[in-house]
Amino acid sequence: MTHRAKLKWHCQRGMRELDLILEWFLVDRYEALSALDQAGFERLLDCPNEDLIAWLIREDSPQDGQLAGIVSQIRDRPHLHAWSYHENGRK
Repeated sequence: MTHRAKLKWHCQRGMRELDLILEWFLVDRYEALSALDQAGFERLLDCPNEDLIAWLIREDSPQDGQLAGIVSQIRDRPHLHAWSYHENGRK
């Protein structure tokens, strides 16, 4: 299994919202990240779903600076705002 395939597998969290957010970021942004940010994204994938939900959906912030930077990059994407807006029943 390639490194990329392993990352994709780790993006599949069993929760549709997290799966969509993480897989989008992997496909669309991961390759353009610096090596340090790629390592941060990989660390993020090791976090429990409860933390990822808090950070990516409820918009809490991780205490760890590297994780906070990656979370900020993931949240600062138009697709995520459109998804949140739609899912919360706003028109």
